[in-house]
Amino acid sequence: MSRHVQITFDAHDPRALSVFWRDVLGYVHPGPPGVDVPEGVDPLSAWDEFLARIGVPQEQWNTRSAIEDPDGQGPRVFFQQVPEDKVAKNRVHLDVRAAPGLAGEERMAALEVECARLVAMGATRVRRDEPAPPMSMGYIVMTDPEGNEFCLD
Repeated sequence: MSRHVQITFDAHDPRALSVFWRDVLGYVHPGPPGVDVPEGVDPLSAWDEFLARIGVPQEQWNTRSAIEDPDGQGPRVFFQQVPEDKVAKNRVHLDVRAAPGLAGEERMAALEVECARLVAMGATRVRRDEPAPPMSMGYIVMTDPEGNEFCLD
């Protein structure tokens, strides 16, 4: 029997990190439970209204956030606030498949375009690993705005 998984990030600023990853992955923020968020309304604003209505103190509003695949295929990604800083390399990281079906220079050019987009959103480029067939098609190592490593693959 297979299982559904949720990927969880520890974060200082769950909302900001969820917005970054939402835009990287093409995901969406779900609306609050039992609330129908009309098209064109920001789900994060709907969350603020919901939390205020149910009496959650404003200082607790940014303690968690989540994003979901709008097609329901990918895992849910959850962001939880923690007080400590990230201090070591991730033992698990995401590979963002930004050049499916491409190879060689065409692949690396597509990865460079995506890398530039993500740097403009707050990511940091760490290094580029050139293709080394047959074991590697090439990739770019990056970090998100809070220092979590990921690869453009």
